[in-house]
Amino acid sequence: MINEKLAKIFFEIGDFLEMEGVQFKPSAYRRAAMVLKGLEKDVEEIYKSKGIKGLENIEGIGESIAEKIQEYIKTGKIKYYQKLKKAMPVKVEELVQIEGVGPKMVKTLYKKLGIKNLEDLEKAAKRHKIAPLFGFGEKTEKKILQGIEFLKKSQGRFLLGEILPYARELERLLSSLPEVDKVCLAGSIRRRKETIGDIDILATIKSSGKKREDLKKAEKIMDFFTNLPEVVKVWDKGMTKSSVRTNKGFDVDLRLLSKNEFGSALLYFTGSREHSIALRKLALEKGFKLNEYGLFKGKRIVARQSEEEIYRKLGISFIPPELRENQGEIQAGINSFRKQGNGLPDLIELRQIKGDLHVHSEWWKKGRKSIEKIVNRAREMGYNYLGISEHTKFLKIEHGLDEKQLLRQRKDVEKINASLKGTGFYLFQGAETNIMPDGSLDIEDRVLKQLDYVMGGVHSNFKMSKEKMTKRIIKAIKHPYLKVIVHPTGRILKQRKAYQLDFLKVVKAAKTYGVALEINSSPFRLDLNDKNARIAKDYGVKITINTDAHQIDHLRYMELGVSQARRAWIEKKDVINCLSRRAIDSFFKKSKIIS
Repeated sequence: MINEKLAKIFFEIGDFLEMEGVQFKPSAYRRAAMVLKGLEKDVEEIYKSKGIKGLENIEGIGESIAEKIQEYIKTGKIKYYQKLKKAMPVKVEELVQIEGVGPKMVKTLYKKLGIKNLEDLEKAAKRHKIAPLFGFGEKTEKKILQGIEFLKKSQGRFLLGEILPYARELERLLSSLPEVDKVCLAGSIRRRKETIGDIDILATIKSSGKKREDLKKAEKIMDFFTNLPEVVKVWDKGMTKSSVRTNKGFDVDLRLLSKNEFGSALLYFTGSREHSIALRKLALEKGFKLNEYGLFKGKRIVARQSEEEIYRKLGISFIPPELRENQGEIQAGINSFRKQGNGLPDLIELRQIKGDLHVHSEWWKKGRKSIEKIVNRAREMGYNYLGISEHTKFLKIEHGLDEKQLLRQRKDVEKINASLKGTGFYLFQGAETNIMPDGSLDIEDRVLKQLDYVMGGVHSNFKMSKEKMTKRIIKAIKHPYLKVIVHPTGRILKQRKAYQLDFLKVVKAAKTYGVALEINSSPFRLDLNDKNARIAKDYGVKITINTDAHQIDHLRYMELGVSQARRAWIEKKDVINCLSRRAIDSFFKKSKIIS
């Protein structure tokens, strides 16, 4: 798919235009880039079947951008982009990865110091050439160095949401081979870590029982794997293991196993390392030996064909891959096996989600039809309800709605619900209000009380002290109409750290005032992280899992949030959008006792 390549180009065009102070166009190109990143279909296929009109019909793609997509499909380049790059020969996409470094700063650094890339930036900061520049100072220079260090630590890791579709496609392709019997993803991608280093795949051959024939089958499988179009380098090729580098920058390892040893190998290569060490230690205590080839009693194989069999022989109930981090899951598994208390949780499943409460539309631009399209997709997904929660007025860059617009949208929501009568589906109207630096919300109470629910999030002033940020969020939690804190720690994976926050104080306040905390399913956020989400669960705070969708295709990100929740030991009973429409309505309407 060329979607990602085009997205990268459009992000850069937006940055180049912002450097030059161009109004409105940068956000249009960035919006188009986000649309392309979230699009399930290949735009090239859309163009081949429906032409340029098909491109223009994609939500968020206008006529001008559609023409540029067409140009790229036909020629492999965009002249407008080439012209912008020639005028400003800097690696803008590399530099703006640093928190606090925006396109305008990039332009200044290039003009004043000739900085073109990350290496130049680090050298200049270490030589203290940035601080003396007008408008910068020592504090900015220090933050730039901290940002570079943060980026270095996250390099070599890929977002789960970006790598998972590719991994599944590889799994599908290998499964389709006549020589292959079984295929399974392993490693951190099977455990659904939020960032992934590489892809591990295990497979078994459809054995004929004849060694020579099986060797030929293994050779065919490995030839297919190492000659995939995405492969740019073959690190190693053998009959049982091959390793390749893809054009996306990550490595893929494929291991071929016998059917008998598949279970023990899957357990071993799924990890985590900490879980495996604890499991092997337990095996030794029970008189066994556990490794990737099986569970042994002396030289006798006791179990190896399935993970379930190995866990059972060790006196442990099956532990879902998401929990395998040596965070108490082994003892919980033993308790479950013995039918004692404090056993393994009944983890939430994607099918139990009844609706998405954090969804944005283009109502500001296209009116009611924009919401109706999202409602139709939500119904196709089997949801019982949906919550439209637009940004509010402080966030002008996201076309935040003011009081009058929210009330007008309210009327459209009521009309949509009238048309849905008898279908069993309901549309809620919420709002993603801005938590201002003093903890207030940016929409008047007279309007907030007319909405079905109110969410609040921090979208500015991220550098506040721990004490001030904590007070800010707790004040918002106490607001009589606020029911959900969205992306509670403000992090953006591989780009921005969480802001300083006394998270435990926030959790306790959320519990006291009946406010839910969000697991934001966007692959760029996954905020709350698994550790914080588990803390919230342990304190009895309700969770909501939402996509923060800014286009229809983003609704599929719900799976990522559910995976994050599973890693946090979260169950159906902990999640408000597993409730029925009536039950969730009661949660929204429950009054707070404000101290």
